[in-house]
Amino acid sequence: MDKLPDSLPESIEWRRDDAPVPYRAALDEMTARNAAIAAGEARELVWLLEHPPVYTAGTSAAVAELLDPRFEVVEAGRGGRYTYHGPGQRVGYVLLDLKRRARDVRGFVHALEGWVIATLGDFGVESWRSEGRIGIWCRDTDGREAKIGAIGVRIRRWVTMHGFSVNLAPDLSHFSGIVPCGIEEFGVTSLQKLGVAVDFDTWDRALLARAPEFLAALDKPCGQE
Repeated sequence: MDKLPDSLPESIEWRRDDAPVPYRAALDEMTARNAAIAAGEARELVWLLEHPPVYTAGTSAAVAELLDPRFEVVEAGRGGRYTYHGPGQRVGYVLLDLKRRARDVRGFVHALEGWVIATLGDFGVESWRSEGRIGIWCRDTDGREAKIGAIGVRIRRWVTMHGFSVNLAPDLSHFSGIVPCGIEEFGVTSLQKLGVAVDFDTWDRALLARAPEFLAALDKPCGQE
């Protein structure tokens, strides 16, 4: 992407990495940036990137759900259970100061989900939230519900960390080493599997075009129109 949309506020750093970023390195940078934002020493950050294959464990991860640790396993510190990240998956880390907005954790997660759902809709993929199941869901090629995006966040001193991942074209067999997010009865899918070819640049353009809507949603408590 040669130029970011003019509608993006300059008070936030909008970063895109084309080369894969090791998960531990990203986690260290996120942790440091989170503290700097909380201290008023750095701008907020939205960071779009890709990781080499890795399994990450959230604070609720159960050892029995790590079925085949064929890749590095990293304690992420975010909420949730086991998640896979790897090539062909776009990850978005969102580090925002909720003290400047509605101090509403549920509202932040709801807005984050809505941002991904709206962007998937731009590519003709209908997706949704599902009560009691974390993540972004859609109809798979077999007609059953399947997860196409994951959500996992952590909030320290009212500054957010982590964010979302969306399966554009990852190797879906890599998810078989874990029980993704602790949900056994539903599968995982991708835009590629659904017959939609989207590269990172195209995805990023569509996502960032909807960023102002996402930010506007953070200015009001969850459930308030």
